[in-house]
Amino acid sequence: MRRALALAREAEAAGEVPVGALVVLDGEVIGEGWNRPIRSHDPTAHAEIVALRDAAARVGNYRLTGAALYVTLEPCLMCAGAMVHARIRRLVFGAADPRAGAAGTVFEVLESPALNHRVEVAGGVLAMDCGEQLRAFFRARR
Repeated sequence: MRRALALAREAEAAGEVPVGALVVLDGEVIGEGWNRPIRSHDPTAHAEIVALRDAAARVGNYRLTGAALYVTLEPCLMCAGAMVHARIRRLVFGAADPRAGAAGTVFEVLESPALNHRVEVAGGVLAMDCGEQLRAFFRARR
């Protein structure tokens, strides 16, 4: 999660909401990303999507079976859906998202029995640090 926080600082330095993500498989980081929707003019360029794309390109497969995704903020519906399609085994997130969280806070997507794949979820890892990074960013913008 500390690496994800460092990636979130990259987003903040670029004027983006500070969210960072990485994909780990067999103890090795295979994908990294941070929020880029503003600069890239791409509403899908969330940190999780960027990290998933990076990981898929590195392994040469859109399925990331057995991989874990670490992210500083609970994923939204779009990112949760992408994790299901990629067959991510485990999600580890920092701060909960009370407005759009799709890993249990607002929506329960990743462990839904209605889907053909379920993602194990562990939330609240370094939640104070992750949350404070976001709060400080928004305080500075107001």
